[in-house]
Amino acid sequence: MRSVFLHRGALVVACALVASSASPAAEPPQGYTAAFNGVDLSGWHGWAIHEKAAGPYDLDKLSAEDREKKVAAWSADAKKHWSVQNGELVNDGHGAYLATDKAYGDVEFFIEYKTVPLADSGIYMRATPQVQIWDSTEKAKFNIGADKGSGGLWNNSAGAPGKDPLVLADKPFGEWNSFRIIQTGERTTVWLNGKLVVDHARLENFWDKKRPLLKKAPILLQTHGGEIRWRNIFIRELTANEANGILRRHDNKGFERVFDGKTLDGWAGPIDQYEVKDGAIVCKPHKGGTIFTKEEYSDFAARVEFKLPPGGNNGLAIRYPGEGDTAYKGMCEVQVLDDTAKQYEKLDPRQYNGSVYGIVAAHRGFLRPVGDWNFEEVTVKGSHIKVELNGNVIVDADVSKITEYMGKSPHPGKDRTSGHFGFAGHSDPVAFRNVMIRKLDGK
Repeated sequence: MRSVFLHRGALVVACALVASSASPAAEPPQGYTAAFNGVDLSGWHGWAIHEKAAGPYDLDKLSAEDREKKVAAWSADAKKHWSVQNGELVNDGHGAYLATDKAYGDVEFFIEYKTVPLADSGIYMRATPQVQIWDSTEKAKFNIGADKGSGGLWNNSAGAPGKDPLVLADKPFGEWNSFRIIQTGERTTVWLNGKLVVDHARLENFWDKKRPLLKKAPILLQTHGGEIRWRNIFIRELTANEANGILRRHDNKGFERVFDGKTLDGWAGPIDQYEVKDGAIVCKPHKGGTIFTKEEYSDFAARVEFKLPPGGNNGLAIRYPGEGDTAYKGMCEVQVLDDTAKQYEKLDPRQYNGSVYGIVAAHRGFLRPVGDWNFEEVTVKGSHIKVELNGNVIVDADVSKITEYMGKSPHPGKDRTSGHFGFAGHSDPVAFRNVMIRKLDGK
């Protein structure tokens, strides 16, 4: 098992959660909150998300009044099919799903459930289907994966990581099952009854596969086909540093540090315009220019954490030739920018954070608040570039196929096949730490 609980006393908490199966409505472990009080449906509302035009983007299009009416109708329906019995949340297999009133981002989620033969259910993280629950003995559904057991990300594309659980971990009917789910950006890790069944797989956006998941959204309990009981529903919201730690530690084989945290040894360019401060490379105020690794790379993946000051502007130099403007002379510059700053309200979409500057616009809204550390991974293979910010894929494009550029300015360097990696400072004290690169070209 890779990363488990991220805070001190983790093992004790894990044991406490598993032990809680002996008594319904147990007190949440330290650091967690109870999403279900064991008494009534407080903190939850109905959501018939399976109906036509009832997805999260559909609701966003409605006026506040119309949205409120819809939710009220769904909640009225939910009360007909959901009840609380002996501290357990019970659904009869029908009606609207149950959704948390609160929207959640990066979380650690624990829940226990007990269901019946032929029932089918699931858990929607970020209002997205779904961590699957079903009858692993139902032969009629073996052709769609029921025999592999519960816990997989069933709505992922065929063959995608996480689609099927890694192991069959369901308990016999009549016994309580427990899920522990860590959601970091789009990345989902699932343990079922203490066994790892999904390992840091992307939960695809069912509502629009070209977009990342919603940054924050309710958690839903899906029910249909048979009675299901839930209890001990606990949530712990992850800090930015905890989430970054999960992302940094996963699949880290082959990554090598290119910044030692103390000096700029191994770097070239105007290094006097930068300083090492608290283990990070920081552009000096009112200074700048592109500093870069002395080593060159062709295909590679780079991981870096960055922290923006208000209005901060910098960039990641990709396949930089060592001179000139990396956005045009290099393959590209991946923008690092405080999107929330007022002075940037009217930029070209291809100038905002995470964008391949002037070439490809990134999906916006996934930066952490100014002053928090962000985790970014950039993967470059041939002419293809993918940018994953805080666990969300915000750019996935082949730049060789782009023919329209910001300001109609050509990018003669975009077809470069190798070059340096670096930081393109623009006078602001943007900080970078944990800078690591993995070569993908076999050299």
